[in-house]
Amino acid sequence: MLSSLRGHPPDPPKNGTGLFTIGQLARGSGLSARTIRYWSDEGVLHPVTRSAGGYRLYDAESVARLELIRTLRELGLGLDQVRRVLAGETTVAEVAAAHVVALDARIRALKVTRAVLSTVARRGSTAEEMTLMNKLARLSAAERGRIIDDFMEETFGGLDTADPDIRTRLRFSMADLPEDPTPEQVDAWVELAELIQDPGFRARMRRTVEFNAADRGPDVAAGTSLWFMSRLVQLAGEALREGVDPASPAAEEILTGLLGDADRADLLERVTSAAHAELARFRELASRVRGVEPLSAHTEEFAWVVAALGARVAG
Repeated sequence: MLSSLRGHPPDPPKNGTGLFTIGQLARGSGLSARTIRYWSDEGVLHPVTRSAGGYRLYDAESVARLELIRTLRELGLGLDQVRRVLAGETTVAEVAAAHVVALDARIRALKVTRAVLSTVARRGSTAEEMTLMNKLARLSAAERGRIIDDFMEETFGGLDTADPDIRTRLRFSMADLPEDPTPEQVDAWVELAELIQDPGFRARMRRTVEFNAADRGPDVAAGTSLWFMSRLVQLAGEALREGVDPASPAAEEILTGLLGDADRADLLERVTSAAHAELARFRELASRVRGVEPLSAHTEEFAWVVAALGARVAG
C-alpha cells in the first residue's frame, strides 16, 4: 500500500551505467522533476556524476536518500534541518523532538487566530478592531504580564493602607493564559486586556481601592474589608428572601446592625463603586481566562443595599 502511494522504484537504467536521471527519479518517486532538481540545487540530494551531456545522474543510494528527504519534508522540516540530518550533524529523533515543540507553538498560534476570528465574526468588528484584537491575543507572556503589572500599579500605587488581601486576590484573579488556551480563554483575555487598559476603568478601580484605604487604620486586620462586603451581601440576600422593602424601618435595622452610625452617603458611594457593572464583567472575564466558573456578582444583593442606602441619603 505504501509503495503504491509513494510511486514505484525507478526503472533500471538502460544506459548500462546503473545511474538514474532526474526524470527517472521523478517517474519512480511520484515527485516532480522540478522538486527533485530544486533539492539537488539546495545541496540535499547530490548527483554522483553528470552525463556527457551535462545531465545530473544518481545511484541507488540516491533513491533511498530521496525518500528520506521527502519524508522529512512532509513532516514539516525545513531544508536546513534536512541537510543537518543527512550530514549526521543531528539525529532524526532530535529533529523530531524540536519539531514537536515548533508544531505545538504553531497549534497555539492557530488557536489564537481562530479565537480572534470568532470574536470578529460575533462582534461584527471593523478591520481596525480586528487588528487590535489580533495584536492583543498574540502578545508574549512577558508582554501580557507587563500589562497586568501596569494595571496593578495604577490601581494600588501609593495606597499603602489598602487591604493587602484585596491586592493579592486581584493579582491572582488575573492569571495569565495557560500554555494551551481554549478559544474561549483567548477571547476572554482579549476583552480583559482591552478593559484593564481603558483609562476610565482604571480610574474606577483606583477609586474603589481608595475607598478601601481611606478607613483602614494600622490596627485593622487584613481581610476585614472582604469580610465586611461578604457580610453585607449575606444580609442583603436574607432581606431579599424575606421581602424586606429597602426603604422600610426593617431595612434600617439591618443596615445599622452592620454599619452602625457610619455616614450613609459615603457608604452609598463605596457600595455603588464596588457593584459597578464593569467590575462584575472584569471578574467574569478573569475567571474565564483562568478556566473556572465565575463567582456570582450578587447583582440583586448589591442593588438592594444601594436602594436601602439611597433611601436613607434621600430622606
